[in-house]
Amino acid sequence: MADHSSIEIVKKKHIDYTEGSIIGSILKMGLPSMFGFLSQNIYSLVDTYWVSRLPGKEIGVAAITFFGTILWLFFSFNQLVGPGSVAIISRRYGEKAYAETEKAIKETLLLKLFFGLFFGVVGYFTVQYMLYMMGARGEALVAGTAYGRIMFLGMGIMYATFSCYTAMRSVANPQMAMILMIASNALNIILDPLLMFGYWGLPALGIEGAALASVLAYSITFVVGLFLMYGGYTNVKLTLKGKVPVSVRSMWKLLKIGIPAWLGSMSFSSARLVITPLVAVFGTDVVAAYGIGNQVTHFGVMILVGIGLGLSALIGHNIGGGKLERARRTGDQAVLLGVGIMFVFGVVSFFFAGPIMQMFFDNELTINYGITMLRIMALGLPFFGAYLMVEEIHMGVGLNTPAMVMDIIHAWAMQVGPILILTRLMGYDQNAIWWTMALSGIVSSVAFWIYYRRGRWLTVKV
Repeated sequence: MADHSSIEIVKKKHIDYTEGSIIGSILKMGLPSMFGFLSQNIYSLVDTYWVSRLPGKEIGVAAITFFGTILWLFFSFNQLVGPGSVAIISRRYGEKAYAETEKAIKETLLLKLFFGLFFGVVGYFTVQYMLYMMGARGEALVAGTAYGRIMFLGMGIMYATFSCYTAMRSVANPQMAMILMIASNALNIILDPLLMFGYWGLPALGIEGAALASVLAYSITFVVGLFLMYGGYTNVKLTLKGKVPVSVRSMWKLLKIGIPAWLGSMSFSSARLVITPLVAVFGTDVVAAYGIGNQVTHFGVMILVGIGLGLSALIGHNIGGGKLERARRTGDQAVLLGVGIMFVFGVVSFFFAGPIMQMFFDNELTINYGITMLRIMALGLPFFGAYLMVEEIHMGVGLNTPAMVMDIIHAWAMQVGPILILTRLMGYDQNAIWWTMALSGIVSSVAFWIYYRRGRWLTVKV
């Protein structure tokens, strides 16, 4: 009887989403991740909302907008490890090689902590200079520097926390990752006003309180994530000494898979470092509107990124299990789902642009700038939905070079170059920037989808 119970526990423990309805599997893996990332973006919007309640609201929003671009750049280093971890952990889980899966999770966490701590130190000492280069001046520079230094101190924990989510999704525990993400962001939302405005007898730290709230929430979440994985609550339990020891060689394999994704992300992020000063030329009001516009657009993107991260793990499970035709049909249905979701989000952004911007500003000029940006960007969102899904499919099998090439072309040839020409040489206003972003997204998405249809991703080995 004891042996029979053990077998039943094992059957329940190692969940398999490579059987049954394809769209059902996509939703079972993707929806929890979507809700988790949705909570992340809700937190970002709430964080921006509280900052906009501080004295000199445009200055505070501009400060975190400037820093957000820098943070995006530094989070691109997260891609050195992230894509490789998704591909290898999910593939090994699909192969039912659970000891190798455990090893890959441990290696991912070690690498993330190392890179996060290293780049956090670099960012701490250079953030003021980077903000200045981007166009931050005066109070916006001071506020952005104070906010940024605290965020950089917690970067190692931030990197590793996201790997806890990745590991849980990759071993078919997307619901657990979702609950952890939502709880983390809820804690962050609670801590924000307490630390910013000094409620409950706490010191009023202003914009620095927002950064401290983020670091504290990530730290607590990371500890809870380790407890869940080492406590045996996930489908693959971590132990202090696994059956297969971690090794430098396999860590390097993780990095090799991730380097193309990192270069693509780095290219995209560094392009934002160039674009933000071009936006700043048009004034603080435009920068503030740009910041909120990005937050709102990212709200839709995060919905899809969440589904995509569940999808990439599911693709890995299918390929690892040798189910290539099911993997192909899973990819096709996911692309259609991505287009549909972003079409709905684009419609909402277009028709409710005014009320959205009025939630953050009472300055009519800033509101009008933001409305125009949201409506223009909404036109390209359905296409970007396809782009994101195709990118996540390739990430799930460890083929990141095509996305790297597309990201570089998209960011520099289709965005930075035309924006420089239109705004600097031809004298167009900030609307030329929004149109360039929208149209470049449409062209890139169509090109990437055509490549995806060739099916090379189905034959990649890791």
